[in-house]
Amino acid sequence: MTRDKFFYLGLAGFALGVFFRSFYDLGASFWKFLIFLAGAILVASLISKKSKKAKPFSEKKVSPLFLISVAIFASGLGVWRFDFSADKGIVRTLEEKIGQTVLLEGVISVEPDERENNTKLTIDIEKDRLASSAGKILATVALYPEFSYGDKVQLRGVLEKPKNFGEPNDLRQFDYISYLAKDGIRYVMFQPTITLVSSGNGNFAKNILFGFKNSFLENIGKIIPEPAVSLLGGLVVGAKRSLGEEWLEKFRTVGVIHIVVLSGYNITIVAEFIMRLLAFLPRLVRLFFGGLAIILFAVMTGGSATVVRASLMAILVIVARATGRIYDITRALLLAGFLMILHNPNILIFDISFQLSFLSTLGLIYLSPAIENRLGFLTEKLQLRQIVAATIATQVFVLPLLLYQMGKLSLVALPANLLILPTIPWTMLFGFLAGALGFVSQIIALPFAFISYILLTFQLKIVAFFAALPFASISIPYFPAWALFFCYAVFALLKFLSTTSQFKLAKKSSM
Repeated sequence: MTRDKFFYLGLAGFALGVFFRSFYDLGASFWKFLIFLAGAILVASLISKKSKKAKPFSEKKVSPLFLISVAIFASGLGVWRFDFSADKGIVRTLEEKIGQTVLLEGVISVEPDERENNTKLTIDIEKDRLASSAGKILATVALYPEFSYGDKVQLRGVLEKPKNFGEPNDLRQFDYISYLAKDGIRYVMFQPTITLVSSGNGNFAKNILFGFKNSFLENIGKIIPEPAVSLLGGLVVGAKRSLGEEWLEKFRTVGVIHIVVLSGYNITIVAEFIMRLLAFLPRLVRLFFGGLAIILFAVMTGGSATVVRASLMAILVIVARATGRIYDITRALLLAGFLMILHNPNILIFDISFQLSFLSTLGLIYLSPAIENRLGFLTEKLQLRQIVAATIATQVFVLPLLLYQMGKLSLVALPANLLILPTIPWTMLFGFLAGALGFVSQIIALPFAFISYILLTFQLKIVAFFAALPFASISIPYFPAWALFFCYAVFALLKFLSTTSQFKLAKKSSM
């Protein structure tokens, strides 16, 4: 039990340090002070224990001072880790050229993000002919000519710093600066003159993977019309193709925007469905194929950071639900979250995808089984009861975060999700088969594309129907941070009370 205390206190302290430093910069002396303070408290703990002739690390009782020192030390490390990454992407030579017209050359390091009216290109600017990076720029360019991952391009335009959306005192101001900074992007260019220098300069494996993905999208684009094909591309391979602002607004209103692109919000649902489909297999075989399916799915989508995080958490859900080892999987989930934050501390506050992945996974681990036990009136055919429970669990668990981040409460989200989500795995399956068989023959792929198109049309019709209702959603002008933390504190308290009551009942039954 002592090791568990160290584990949880260490992770909590580190996260708290990162959390605090995300908002307040007190300089390098602050984390040094915290580590010094932790050392002082530790010495006091050892002296106190020595005077009482007790072992400081006794399994029976650990000094509270020692535990406090562990938490403070971990917090100091969290502050230091954020400090270490705080200047990531800032280049002195570029800082001096802000507001000026510059000529730069670099390589497109991320798949182009195609929007309705423009394309976003993330470009690693080359410092010299050795191609060492001198910072990242997010360039907003026209839809045509098209560019691809690995293209070396030359940019001529005005170098600018990103700006936050909204007025300075706006309660809903979007911290766009920090959002880009988490990926090391500190500079932007709008509509620069862009020229292709050469192609194929990216990672060899990614070049092959993205080339296959583009061919796959071309296959389904030949036999499935818009907007269905854009929705399918986002579902199956994480394609960054815009549905158009009108449709995106409908998806937001209905509360199903998470299905437009791959994220932890829907991958965990898909993972749950995969495991249920494999329920007839032995447990170890089911675990293997379920995990393998998710890994292949992540690779197929290009293995972006978002998908990797979501897939890792989805695999943890699979292990938890298949083995019933909730306690162990909770520790594994916390450790996974810690490693992600250690790698990039900015994601804790400034990456909503990470937050949704983490919270939806917790919802599936803890809330879904409890809800499923109360849905005995629903049939288990086609895994309906399990899908409904998983859907409700994730909806409830991420709702406070969505209210805080987006300020929109969809009153039709639950029925819309219950109608749409059960069709998502089948849409992905037939859509994937259509795209894959398209490499052989479009005639062979046509029946699978037709089924996928029917499902996609159904989903779009559901979204259009609910979005047209006058009471579909309401705006929440301000959902304060204290309300967010209060909601999750209530969730934690309810879970604690439930666990305590279960423990007492188990203890009585064993007597």
